[in-house]
Amino acid sequence: MAGIYSQKGTSDLIFTDLDGTLLDHHTYSFEPALPALKALKEKNIPLIICTSKTRAEIEKWRLELDNDHPFISENGGAIFIPKGYFSHKFCFERENDNYLVIELGTPYSQLREILNRIRNSLRLELKGFGDLSFEEVARLCGFSPEEARLAKKREYDEPFLPDEENVIQKIREMASLSNLQVTRGGRFFHLMGENDKGEALRLLAEIYKEKTEHIETIALGDSLNDLPMLRAANHPILVQKPDGSYDPEVKIPNLHLAPGIGPAGWNTSVLELLNKPL
Repeated sequence: MAGIYSQKGTSDLIFTDLDGTLLDHHTYSFEPALPALKALKEKNIPLIICTSKTRAEIEKWRLELDNDHPFISENGGAIFIPKGYFSHKFCFERENDNYLVIELGTPYSQLREILNRIRNSLRLELKGFGDLSFEEVARLCGFSPEEARLAKKREYDEPFLPDEENVIQKIREMASLSNLQVTRGGRFFHLMGENDKGEALRLLAEIYKEKTEHIETIALGDSLNDLPMLRAANHPILVQKPDGSYDPEVKIPNLHLAPGIGPAGWNTSVLELLNKPL
């Protein structure tokens, strides 16, 4: 299951964000991306989910996408590798019934403690997922009650909403005192450790490289929290926001701007890459 490599000893890996990228921002549909998803299956190219979503949420989407590859949860908090996927040995922190787990993030209980400290110190109405009911998460995200339950099963990342966005810099400064950082996703800000999607991409790509001569990494995202992943990839692709714009804070020299919103832009860009040599 380690992937199908070409006769030249090269392999492509595609890393993708979910919300607003492979999944529509409003409907969470990936239907516009079906042609490219089918092409990846036919070419045996691993599609690696790399998102702010929890392990429980990603497992649901892997079933819908018929995806059995490794995945990266909660903004690079951990890499989950299905048991038996690789034939060679590699380092990992823990295992459970289904996965070998490489942990990079800060435990959720610690994030909650520090968020409370920041809230009290700055006297802010900060509301993280740990403060919200299932119903509130469902309303804010457009989720079903079951989807909200999965979204609250957090391990390494705390999404939150400040009462005013102009306090984010103060929150970042206080978070940094505890060796934490704040990034922005499509809907929420995220309090997390020193991990990021880019570090997770590099680590996982190195494991793939054990069995091939060369790896080409492709990454697709839409928001600031995808920037480390895009920066780490050989071929970074930024899809359009729901209003047709591109995130102005995502800027790197070799960035490709997808000609479409979310999964439509994802589909066009992936098919273009598959139809030309990298």
